[in-house]
Amino acid sequence: MKNLSERDQKHLWHPLTQHQTAAPRLGIVKAKGALIWDEAGNSYIDGIASWYTSMYGHCNPFITEAISKQMKGLDFVMFSGFTHEPAIELSERLVEILPDNQEKIFFNDNGSTAIEAGIKMALQYHHNKGEKRDTLIAFEEGFHGDTFGAMSASGLSSYNGPFEDFLLKVERIPVPRESTIDEVLEKLETILENNSCAAFVFEPLVQGAAGMKFHSAKGLDALIQKCQENGVIAIADEIMTGFGKTGKNFASDHLQRKPDIICLSKALTAGMFPLSITSCTQKVFDAFLSEEVAKGFFHAHTFSAHPIGCAAALAGIELLNSKEIVERRSYIENAHGYFASQIKSHQKVKEVRSMGVILAIDLDIETDRYGTLRDKLYHFFMDQGVNLRPLGNTIYVLPPYVITNEQLKKIYNVIKSSLEIV
Repeated sequence: MKNLSERDQKHLWHPLTQHQTAAPRLGIVKAKGALIWDEAGNSYIDGIASWYTSMYGHCNPFITEAISKQMKGLDFVMFSGFTHEPAIELSERLVEILPDNQEKIFFNDNGSTAIEAGIKMALQYHHNKGEKRDTLIAFEEGFHGDTFGAMSASGLSSYNGPFEDFLLKVERIPVPRESTIDEVLEKLETILENNSCAAFVFEPLVQGAAGMKFHSAKGLDALIQKCQENGVIAIADEIMTGFGKTGKNFASDHLQRKPDIICLSKALTAGMFPLSITSCTQKVFDAFLSEEVAKGFFHAHTFSAHPIGCAAALAGIELLNSKEIVERRSYIENAHGYFASQIKSHQKVKEVRSMGVILAIDLDIETDRYGTLRDKLYHFFMDQGVNLRPLGNTIYVLPPYVITNEQLKKIYNVIKSSLEIV
């Protein structure tokens, strides 16, 4: 019989793949903790928690047990006209840990659709108030997903190129750094004066797909304040940063000014089930209350508030601030900081930065996003038994909280070895 890699090639179309030139996909048959295994029996340390989702480790028994229990009682029921205990309890638990201005929870099924719902909420918020606001504000090099609204807010042409003529109207600003806050604020003020701005969509503090680039909390606070003073809805994309990755439950917890809308997915269900959340303030929700039915938010997903996904999310939240996970998060943060101090002076390293469990290393080598450097590094890491996916010349680590000390040490050693082959 053919192996998984061979069978895969007959019918499957993979994401982010140029199939004319791509190598066959690696067949994965098992996962546990911070490890995944291929069909030949080789193991790999999942150094990026499978796109920052499996933060409590693969096949975490506490979460799988919660899912199993839920599917034996209530597997699924549509969420229009009905409700159920897992969704209600999840809304209660989320509001407890989200920034304290968040009051309402809307369910979607992935990160892109969480952003899509947030953008539509903002546009209709103004429409319901009798205003036509048609412009979004977003950061340069932001990434928010692949549906059209989310793609419009994104600023990476490698994803958006063929669709540029079909996107929503967006005005872009640079991310604020400590030295550029006044300059970015001035650009934002010009945009606000010359456009009917509905929403400001941003990744708080860390731009993931751009290469784990950090920006100033003080500067972001100033931008959010200026937007809110002008009636612009602030939408925080916490799909990557949420659930402990920046050292706090949410990146927005580092801010003084809180977003009006927050989008969550990925680690929400620990990678166990497709589910996402768009939360909002009472003020946003109230704009949809009316005797006119059409002023309601007529947006829906078949699998909204899926009971099984809600059960996974509830189990994940219980683990998030457990003693064991908090200790592991702290250990990883400190280990990243120590490794960064060791490697920052290497001649091949341009910059090293870390925040919470996120570590990013920019190499002092020019390359494009999908150039040969990225492929060379990726295959080197995999050959050494470590799953890392460089972004251009940026190597980043964002491991599951349950990664062992030895596994984390191996990642660091493999990264150090990679510097000798580039």
